[in-house]
Amino acid sequence: MEKISNRILLKLSGEVLKGDLDQGISSEVCRTLAIAVKSIVDSGYQLGIVIGGGNFFRGGEAAAAGMPRTPADHMGMLATIMNGISLKHHFEQAGCKTHVMSGLECPKAVENYIWRNAMESLDRGEVVIFVGGTGSPYFTTDTAAALRASEIQANMLLKATKVDGIYSKDPMKHSDAKRYDKVSYDQVLEENLKIMDATAFALCRSNEIPILIFKMDYLLAGKPVDVKELGQLGSLVH
Repeated sequence: MEKISNRILLKLSGEVLKGDLDQGISSEVCRTLAIAVKSIVDSGYQLGIVIGGGNFFRGGEAAAAGMPRTPADHMGMLATIMNGISLKHHFEQAGCKTHVMSGLECPKAVENYIWRNAMESLDRGEVVIFVGGTGSPYFTTDTAAALRASEIQANMLLKATKVDGIYSKDPMKHSDAKRYDKVSYDQVLEENLKIMDATAFALCRSNEIPILIFKMDYLLAGKPVDVKELGQLGSLVH
């Protein structure tokens, strides 16, 4: 399927929304993200966003503590819905028409994810926040991001992280970690680079969606964001 050149999918962790809080949502962080998102849309990009729920709940951790995986993941999906509702409020205050579409049905709070509706909203220049993960347990929000990027024909998947790119190993733990500006899909597999979980990476690879890894701080600077500059500051898988 042909990609749409100005359409991108941004993957955000839920953790970033808590800011300096122990958990929950920081309105200050949401307002700052709204500035970044508005500038991306104003520069001509069609923007889809997948948000995690780690600021409230992590299904994998609850499952490890003894809760069955399916209800644990459902709780994690509900956390992403809360985050999406908050982001929509702040984005629209900043002047971005925004839809929250969920893979987990919750119609009284957000729209159900329907592919055609999402495509039409993006065509109109409206931001679409995808929540509820894939709608099924056992899949991460990284996989949801790769899936939605594939479905909406995104030209690139942008993943905001704690570090400024792709490294041979965790640079926060290893001072000798090597940073890569660009790597191929094959190199990621050969060197077992931790870009995304295996299912998410496989989707991006099979659909030839480039993955840009960059530091979340670039979106939290409180100033307009240049997507092309992000490409120079981060690391690219292609």
